[in-house]
Amino acid sequence: MHRDANQHLSHDPVHGYISFGGADSTSGSERQLIDHPWIQRLRQIHQLQTAWWVFPTAEHTRFPHVLGAMHLGSRACEFLYDSLGEACGGWGESVPSRGYVESLLRLAGLLHDVGHGPFGHFFDQHFLTLHGLTHETLGAHIIEHELGDIIRGIRRNPNSALADDETLNPAEIAWLIERPGARVAKRDAGTVANERGAAAETARPRWLVFLRGLLSGIYTIDNMDFVLRDAYMSGYSVRAFDIDRLLHYSFFSEQGLTIVDRGLDALIRFMAARAELFRAVYFHRTVRGIDLELADVFQRSRGHLFPGNPLEHLEAYLHFTESSLLVDVSRWARSADPELQALGQQWQRIFDRKFRWRMVCQRSLVFAESDAERSSIFSDASLVESQLRRQLAADMRDVPLRVDVARHIYRPHTQGPAANQNYLFDTARGRVRPLSDNQLFRHLPVSHRICRLYAETLEQQAALTQALDALVGSAATDDLTNM
Repeated sequence: MHRDANQHLSHDPVHGYISFGGADSTSGSERQLIDHPWIQRLRQIHQLQTAWWVFPTAEHTRFPHVLGAMHLGSRACEFLYDSLGEACGGWGESVPSRGYVESLLRLAGLLHDVGHGPFGHFFDQHFLTLHGLTHETLGAHIIEHELGDIIRGIRRNPNSALADDETLNPAEIAWLIERPGARVAKRDAGTVANERGAAAETARPRWLVFLRGLLSGIYTIDNMDFVLRDAYMSGYSVRAFDIDRLLHYSFFSEQGLTIVDRGLDALIRFMAARAELFRAVYFHRTVRGIDLELADVFQRSRGHLFPGNPLEHLEAYLHFTESSLLVDVSRWARSADPELQALGQQWQRIFDRKFRWRMVCQRSLVFAESDAERSSIFSDASLVESQLRRQLAADMRDVPLRVDVARHIYRPHTQGPAANQNYLFDTARGRVRPLSDNQLFRHLPVSHRICRLYAETLEQQAALTQALDALVGSAATDDLTNM
């Protein structure tokens, strides 16, 4: 396609130049979406939840991340579109034009985080779940009902154009960003009725089901961007994995998104980099300690922060960001209201990095597919705490402490309703096999959990560590206490 004045460039430290479609007097454009308040609000929500309080350079927001995911939508389409047509043709199904598929992937990347609230996934856990929502289901509603008209008007992207008889369907983008097996939200007059995603999936064309693997599989346009971006911005790594090799050896088979065995090392490196980011950045001991304090103050504050279900207060939610929240709570310490004043003082201690909880010890456990992870004591922090207190001497059983159990899924979607998103092509045998058939992949853990004890001081460190070790026995790996 000829690149004219309506194509724009944004320079990105991770991907270089990112191009996007400009204004068009007769229809919608990518720029109209990027400039829309629902997307611009992502400039005011940090990508790294609370880790930016620990890693000084990791101040990036979700806005550059969604631009990066949009860019990777084009890169994925460049490598995968032809094989998508061949794979679906084997099932007797046709595929839309490259312009349609590429635009759909680009917009799914751009809009996948549009439903996020302050502190990202923390807000899901501590607010949205109270209303039966996730940021994906809320985002799906915003895509269909707030951004739908612009989406339907988009006719091209920087690399390709829709066919004359094609119109982008916002509902398809909304479906792509929701996790397989999760509840599909249907909204009418501010209410949410749920149906199981698996039932809805049966009506989807195969090409669309295959594309969902690029939003919710093991390697996606979302997590490939955030691994590169978060590693770079936190100072962990300038280039965490080889994205070019990973995409080069990927294609769509008749089973779904498939990687050639020659690219398996690149996939393993990506998974290792992602896992290391969880251990070293997202689950850093101080980050998790901040989350404990944030959970305490947020639970008491949320009634003062937002009026209720965001679906019933969309205009208010549009202007409810991390920036607005932090400005609001920073004023509470000077409030004449005693409740707000006390809450404001608690928030101020977080701002001043005067954290209450200090890690005293940690232990880790890794789980293979054959392990009964759910029956492990690591599956429930409250259970760990109650059993731990029984191990302590009588005069210590009421000591203030918190137990935090962080879980990282090392091999996403190898089990459960989102399984079968990714496959392996065995070049020696010339056939597609499950990824788990590969010996190297199969010996990777499915998940690991990090159990940490936090206390107000380190005075009882030895006793608490001894109690935890007695509780978990030899099953856990020994970690350095203050790593």
